[in-house]
Amino acid sequence: MPQGQPSVVPDDGLTTRQRRNRPLVVVHTGVGKGKSTAAFGLALRAWNQGWPIGVFQFVKSAKWKVGEERALRVLGDSGEGGTVAWHKMGEGWSWVQRDAQMDNEEKAREGWEQVKRDLANETYRLYVLDEFAYPMHWGWVDTDEVVRVLRDRPGTQHVVITGRNAPEKLVDFADLVTDMSKVKHPMDVGQKGQRGIEW
Repeated sequence: MPQGQPSVVPDDGLTTRQRRNRPLVVVHTGVGKGKSTAAFGLALRAWNQGWPIGVFQFVKSAKWKVGEERALRVLGDSGEGGTVAWHKMGEGWSWVQRDAQMDNEEKAREGWEQVKRDLANETYRLYVLDEFAYPMHWGWVDTDEVVRVLRDRPGTQHVVITGRNAPEKLVDFADLVTDMSKVKHPMDVGQKGQRGIEW
């Protein structure tokens, strides 16, 4: 394990072990590719540690079959690491238009209510709230409530939130924030997403 030295050691009364093992809120945001991919990479690490994992996909279509889902479901069923539960909240969404917006809003709110119940019950050790920044950005889910619930969550539950336009209040609250910036992308020159790269 890397033995880097922190630049600051807070005077919080915690031991080094307590500070190292405190639960984190992680945010992957920005316009670049890789936000969800990074979150699923964390899920692989959590699976290896034997942690129960809850994936909540907001906005993306329930019909969309992503490679990460299949891989994590197989791993979760293998009996070798942690369990994996996968929840799909969206009916579909497009960068061009948001058809059936009201239905998506309702499903996003229902999804957040389920996350709240699971946090209260300490159902998972790692939560991947994929594309959850969008419902907050669009005002479908109240950011102040999200911050309050995450701040007050019991136990040692880690939460990873992905999506563009993560609200400033969430970014300020989170323990780890990565802003994915785009330098180049094949779509810039008209190439559509491809198997094995985008899904």
